[in-house]
Amino acid sequence: MSKKARAAIGSLGTYINGRGFKPEDWGRVGLPIVRIANLNNPKAAYDFYDGPIDDGHKIDTGDTVVSWSATLDAFRWNRGPAALNQHSFKVVPNLSVIDPDYLYFVLKVAMKGMSELVHGATMKHVTRPEFEGFEIEIETERYLQKKIATGLKAQLAEVETALQAAQVQLKDSRLLRSRMLKAFFAELDAAPKKKLGDYAETTSGVTPSRDNDAYWQPAEIPWVKTGEVDFSPITAVKESISKKALLECSLSLLPPKSILIAITGEGKTRGRSAILEVPATTNQHCFAILPNDTWESSFLQLWLRASYQYLRELSSGRGGSRSALSGAQLKALDVPAPSKAEQQQIVVRIQAAMTEIDALENSSKAALEDINRLPNRVLAQAFDQ
Repeated sequence: MSKKARAAIGSLGTYINGRGFKPEDWGRVGLPIVRIANLNNPKAAYDFYDGPIDDGHKIDTGDTVVSWSATLDAFRWNRGPAALNQHSFKVVPNLSVIDPDYLYFVLKVAMKGMSELVHGATMKHVTRPEFEGFEIEIETERYLQKKIATGLKAQLAEVETALQAAQVQLKDSRLLRSRMLKAFFAELDAAPKKKLGDYAETTSGVTPSRDNDAYWQPAEIPWVKTGEVDFSPITAVKESISKKALLECSLSLLPPKSILIAITGEGKTRGRSAILEVPATTNQHCFAILPNDTWESSFLQLWLRASYQYLRELSSGRGGSRSALSGAQLKALDVPAPSKAEQQQIVVRIQAAMTEIDALENSSKAALEDINRLPNRVLAQAFDQ
């Protein structure tokens, strides 16, 4: 028979705070130092510690760790021996009153309940007395604790399987867009090609001096940065310059339907393109293609989007140099140049296909969001929260 009682978290185990490692302790060998970022993200980088350390500050596969700062949550560590940094507790279960697996789930639920006790504007945290004094209703019978924990592990394993499937589906929908674009433009292999720089006027921008307020106030003319070039039409920007800056800083006012290409960026930015829908200027890291008589802007931008990976490879750094596209490389591109009527037909076909893929991607995103909410629902149901 079920027997429930309220218990303070502090009575269910011993909580050993991690060690405060200093920069001079960090190295490239030894035990990985586990910070909250490493608990939240398995791909986060580690520093290492190769000095003496007591067992209380070590964790290993199977240990439960609680972050009492930044993100309030409990984690099951599964990446081998490591050193625990401060802002987290290593959990040593009180085996006389609670099953270790059950305690892990109790702590996950309890940490959600502690959200109202959070202190701090920059580094959010709960105090140790608040943590240990927090009460939650638990099952007191050990066989029922183990039964509940076993059931929760099975349910959450199914959720994880569903999550991975949804992530694959979302990734596939994005790959489908890239493959679709390449397939459409592969049909134009036999079409005449023209060098971009021979048939379209191009330019780039500049960053007016930040030390001259008169170049930035009043904010009169949109000024585009590479981070805003992300394949979507550009209708609004975060920063604008003054008319004075336009006159004095060798900037061109680009007309709508100009195409911008991000020429720098080590992440995903370099090689992205977008159509400008408002008159604007750019910084020096954007390459601009003005409207012209050879290519419809939508057609040319879709071709550049289909060529994104090629542009990335074309601009990869060599010999330690920073990766960047040059104006000369872009002007030398051989671009399919069918008639404008054919270009318009291709754009219509691609946009129709894009609409279907967008619907698939949005459906995948919605499913992923629902699945991400399931663990909290499963735990809340198990603990009648």
